[in-house]
Amino acid sequence: MSEPRPPPPVTAAARGLLRCHACDLLCQPLAGAGASNCPRCAAPLHQRIPHSIRKTWAFLLAAMILYIPANLLPIMRSSSFFSVRDDTILSGVVYLWIGGSRMLALLVFVASIVIPLFKLLALVLLTLSVQLRSTWQPRQRTRMYRLVEAIGRWSMLDIYVVALLVALVQVQSFARIEAGQGAAAFGAVVVLTLLAANSFDPRLIWDYAERQNMNNKHTETNLD
Repeated sequence: MSEPRPPPPVTAAARGLLRCHACDLLCQPLAGAGASNCPRCAAPLHQRIPHSIRKTWAFLLAAMILYIPANLLPIMRSSSFFSVRDDTILSGVVYLWIGGSRMLALLVFVASIVIPLFKLLALVLLTLSVQLRSTWQPRQRTRMYRLVEAIGRWSMLDIYVVALLVALVQVQSFARIEAGQGAAAFGAVVVLTLLAANSFDPRLIWDYAERQNMNNKHTETNLD
């Protein structure tokens, strides 16, 4: 005799509860009051982040466009009486590697190239899967979003690494170092990926998965 299935978990949305996106307070909106506000911080309450997919796509497209000049344009320019040198992030990595600072070169490469690219690809995958109403591996996709959020807290490490790279570049006496156009594009990519992660609502992943489960259970009940 098969054991009875445990009852499905009851979500906050099923109980009519709303989470404040500003202070994370779980609120009970007033019945018939229309739009409600958080009793703690007075922020507007929404069941899901309004226009989450549109906002996320807007930030992602802008970040992907700027990611190219961030890596191709010079991140800094060093000039002296005798020469002018432009360095991109990748050329700085090569310079450090050849100069013997291989651990620092690896740190610059991971923090400034690999991590931003990973965040972009992960957010594109998450946003596209939600837009297509995919029910594929919701738990794994939620973990991916948490990883993107955790990395996002250290996104300013990219800027610090670039600043460290500027400080360690060996230039001649009386040299002058200026930030290049790539630095502005690089900083914009960092900010835009943070905004994209903040505007994406991971609860949308589970909305479609729960609807699919309910449909499957309803089909099984009719077959029985």
